[in-house]
Amino acid sequence: MTTAEFFVLAHPFLRSAFGAGTAIAVASGLVGYVVVLRGQVFAGDALSHVAFTGALAALAFGVDLRLGLYGGCVAFALLLAVLGRRSEVDDTVVGSVFAWVLGLGALFLSLFTTSSTGTGGSGGTTGVNVLFGSILGLSGSEARVDELVSAAVAVGLVAMARPLVFATLDRAVARSRGVPVRALSTGFLVLLGVTAGVATQAVGALLLLGLLAAPAGAAQRLTARPFLALWLSAGIAVGSMWVGLTVAYLVPSVPPSFGILGVATAVYLSTFAWTAWARRPRLTASDRRVARAEVEPSVGPRATP
Repeated sequence: MTTAEFFVLAHPFLRSAFGAGTAIAVASGLVGYVVVLRGQVFAGDALSHVAFTGALAALAFGVDLRLGLYGGCVAFALLLAVLGRRSEVDDTVVGSVFAWVLGLGALFLSLFTTSSTGTGGSGGTTGVNVLFGSILGLSGSEARVDELVSAAVAVGLVAMARPLVFATLDRAVARSRGVPVRALSTGFLVLLGVTAGVATQAVGALLLLGLLAAPAGAAQRLTARPFLALWLSAGIAVGSMWVGLTVAYLVPSVPPSFGILGVATAVYLSTFAWTAWARRPRLTASDRRVARAEVEPSVGPRATP
């Protein structure tokens, strides 16, 4: 296959992967920035494990995998919202529910293993795909569903972005201004749960946190303006998705999830060098003249023409 054929996405599976991947990356970048801004990265990490537990539940009971992914993540997000104090989700609540969900995961794994013994099914492959992602294996219909779900998440997040960021930066003032802080917190957790479910299709449950946190962390280091950082995070996530999928296609030994997260992590690490360079003190023209005047006498008298 020629390079030209690749860039016009001649293969249907590439069109599905890039279409769904772009939508998932936009949703993950937008939601991920707010996750980092609100200090709820632990909740995002817990949701990645909930995605696997939900998938195991779907496999154990023989229902559609997406029902387990979305249903489990949204139910977990709502539970966090109910148990959270003062409209916020603290680490104690997340850890307690997290442990309970892992126990459920062990139960569903046992049920699934028992039910699939001797059947020769593809449950093991499905479990690996959930853990590490299978974006290059999405069918056209699956990709369209992921695109629609991701677009709905992105639209919902943009619609509530201004009051949500306001409530995140100063909850007390936002509440005094009549902002529905608790409703916004609950709605955001639901969007985070849906994002976790759909992003599992791209990078897998184990690496889900990287797609949420790495682009957002890079954007936060590059600018202090919240809404610019919000879209910058989405842009970095999309770029990481495109480059990662391209690398995975051109080098078949590289898993797509590794390529995507590898690029996102590299961008995040590069921001440290960028911010260090940007904050380096710079000499003005007058500073250079003073410095030169101080140095010149030590190198001898200036030659006369």
